[in-house]
Amino acid sequence: MNRMAGISPYLIIACAIIALWSGGLASTRAAALPDSASRVTVTYANPQNFSENREFGMQNRYQGIDYLQTLRAHLIKRATQMLPPGERLEVTITDIKLAGAYEPWHGPRMYYVRIMKDVYPPRIELTFKLIDADGAVSRQGSRTLRNLGYLQSGLASSGNSDPLRYDKALLDNWLRRGPAGL
Repeated sequence: MNRMAGISPYLIIACAIIALWSGGLASTRAAALPDSASRVTVTYANPQNFSENREFGMQNRYQGIDYLQTLRAHLIKRATQMLPPGERLEVTITDIKLAGAYEPWHGPRMYYVRIMKDVYPPRIELTFKLIDADGAVSRQGSRTLRNLGYLQSGLASSGNSDPLRYDKALLDNWLRRGPAGL
C-alpha cells in the first residue's frame, strides 16, 4: 500500500471507525431525546418578570450560566427518572429567585459576586400537571419551593461547586417525593 504524504493507512482506518462510532452515538442520543422531551415539558411564564430578573436584570452575570436553560435541563432529567413509564409531567415555572444576591455596595470588585446569606434563600414558584398513560390528568397544582435553611443543607461543604446547587436542590426535593407526592 502506498503511503500518502506521511499519513498511515492505519490512521485513516482508525479515523473512519471513530467517525462511524460517534455518528452512531449521535443518532442514539437524538433518538433518546424525544422520549424524555415528550414525557417532561418545562416552560417559563414571562421570565422577564421573574423576581431574579426584576432585581438583577436578565444579563448573564451568574457565572456566565444561562440559569433558565440549566434549570430546565436539570428538571427534565430528574423528572424523567422519577416518572413511571407512560406518564407525563408538564411544568410551568412562574417565578424564580436564585439563592444569594448581589451586593454592589461592597465596591466595583464585588459587583458581580453573588453573596450567599440566610436572607437570600432560593425560591421557585411553579404549576404542574401529571398526566397518566391514558391521557387523564392524575394530579395538578401549584407549588412554591423554598428552603430557608439552604446554607445549613450541607451542599456547600459537600464539595459541590455547581453555582446553581441550591436551586437544583429545591427541584430535587420536590421530585424526590415521587408522582404521588408532587
